[in-house]
Amino acid sequence: MTVDLLKDTKSYPRMTRWFNPLLLIKLLNNVVTSAMFGQYADRRLMVAALDTVTPDEHMRRATAFARSLSPTTKGPVWIDFVADLGDGFDSTYAVACLLGRQTLELGGETLPRGEMLIMGGDEVYPLANAQTYRNQLRKPYQWASPDHDKTDDEGVPLFAIPGNHDWYDGLVQFLAYFTRPTPTHFGSWRTQQKRSYFAIQLTESWWLWGMDIQLAENMDQPQADYFKLIAQSDQLKPGSKIILCTAEPGWLYTDTNLRSWEIVDYVLGIAKKADKALTIPLLLSGDTHHYSRYIAEDGTQFVTSGGGGAFLHPTHQLEKNVSVRWTGTKVPLTLADKENSKDPAVYPSMHASRELLWRNLWFALTNWDFSIFMALVYFVVGVLVGLRNEIDIYVLVALAFGAGIIGYTTRQEHVSLADIFNKWKRRHIKTEFDEIDRENVPIQFKKALVVIGTSVLHAGAHIVTALAAAIFFSGINGDPFPAGHPWYSVWTWLGLLALEMGPVGFVLGSSYFGLNMLITCRWLRMNRNDAFSALRIGHYNNFLRLRIEGDDVKVHAIGLDRVPERHEWRDNSQYREGQPQQPRFVPAAPLAPHLIETFVVSGKAGPAARPT
Repeated sequence: MTVDLLKDTKSYPRMTRWFNPLLLIKLLNNVVTSAMFGQYADRRLMVAALDTVTPDEHMRRATAFARSLSPTTKGPVWIDFVADLGDGFDSTYAVACLLGRQTLELGGETLPRGEMLIMGGDEVYPLANAQTYRNQLRKPYQWASPDHDKTDDEGVPLFAIPGNHDWYDGLVQFLAYFTRPTPTHFGSWRTQQKRSYFAIQLTESWWLWGMDIQLAENMDQPQADYFKLIAQSDQLKPGSKIILCTAEPGWLYTDTNLRSWEIVDYVLGIAKKADKALTIPLLLSGDTHHYSRYIAEDGTQFVTSGGGGAFLHPTHQLEKNVSVRWTGTKVPLTLADKENSKDPAVYPSMHASRELLWRNLWFALTNWDFSIFMALVYFVVGVLVGLRNEIDIYVLVALAFGAGIIGYTTRQEHVSLADIFNKWKRRHIKTEFDEIDRENVPIQFKKALVVIGTSVLHAGAHIVTALAAAIFFSGINGDPFPAGHPWYSVWTWLGLLALEMGPVGFVLGSSYFGLNMLITCRWLRMNRNDAFSALRIGHYNNFLRLRIEGDDVKVHAIGLDRVPERHEWRDNSQYREGQPQQPRFVPAAPLAPHLIETFVVSGKAGPAARPT
């Protein structure tokens, strides 16, 4: 039986219905607006202009936690990392409950709670506003680990970097919650940062840098100056090791969005130019809602862990080998295997990822609101053909479907034949074209052909079906304006046409989208976002627990196969305010976290100063 408070699914929603047409319109508006904000009113610049502190104060903030986190200057220090949360309440709250536990007993090990929590981007979904931050982010964490003292600003430090969804309101709510003059209480956690990016000294030799890459557009000048200050300061000793957190795993997007990695590479360059033999052996990110790990030849680890509560993304599309440009040098990456196993270091498994896609066969029913929209589209086609059953209408319908589907898909897949052609023309300019570019152009061209080809087939299915049905029903229904018929005959004609074309659009029109996503995502490495957002899977959550000591970091990747459904939560009879270990709600059956894998990162890997 559902807890009364959680029956309010408007305040505490289930997984987002991404194919709801009204939501799609809101998202489009937010994307356009945030892009304008990012270009003309970048709030990172405003915050930096207001945060006019001395370099010494910046360094004081960065080094403030090193002594309190560890009994010695070398560790051990325990850090938690979670990303992509605030979508469905149930999944976000379940992960928060695990993060708030004093210990986790996993794989024969006792893992103490992180002494600091890092949120790695996209703290809320689908829109950044006051309600989503309050009810889908802060409330779950407040209830998972209740505040020990609401008057006490001492608690587990919480730092966050924003993702693209946090930027959809121009970063207003993110800054309001995470950069206030006094800490915001997220239950027993306390915010500590003053900007949307930060550097934190963890031990004598380990640092953590959190970047704000905006909408994968650029690094603002004050942020670049900030990291240059950190890198060149006396407190960051030669040979120090840096854990770099970014909101997007650019190493996964080399075939779609090189800009995402270029911003990361810029920060790598800052570390290199400090000329201190700094190492960056571990890069962490979210944005892609699964767990995966790539490794470079020198041992540098590239970890994606975006399972804090958002819908699941596939793992079967991951390439075995990718390459990135690390301060001008090509660095090959390989999808790692789990320790003592030949299984790839991914979660969920690639087999499970493929099998989940078959659920898109029921797309028309599970996304009924989008199916209603498709019924309306097919009805409009029926009206047009009924009024003018001529070739010009057929061409207009074909152009509308083609432009809409091909335009949307190429944008989603970051495909542009014009960009590919321009890159091909510059292939002889060594200053603009290197080995990675030469490898990427044919890959991108091949992908463009696949994307455009499948889009044409998808659009063609709609064109043929909609026109065939419209022509058929037009012949049956006759003239909509027959002479001598009563005035309401046109409304009768429209009503009959809606009953005829509506089901065609609802069932076939919507199902074509499901089939297209099933086929292209399973076999053609396309539609990874749409195919899984349509499924709204809130399970297979994950987060990281890091143990930092000496020169090494031991990373524990923790998974949660199943999240309780809404009706499975119960009031906790032992819940009391001021008791962080007693969450507000508990599941009918205990949560069952498990270790996805553990691996050790050597601080001697990942030189920022790679040979050129």
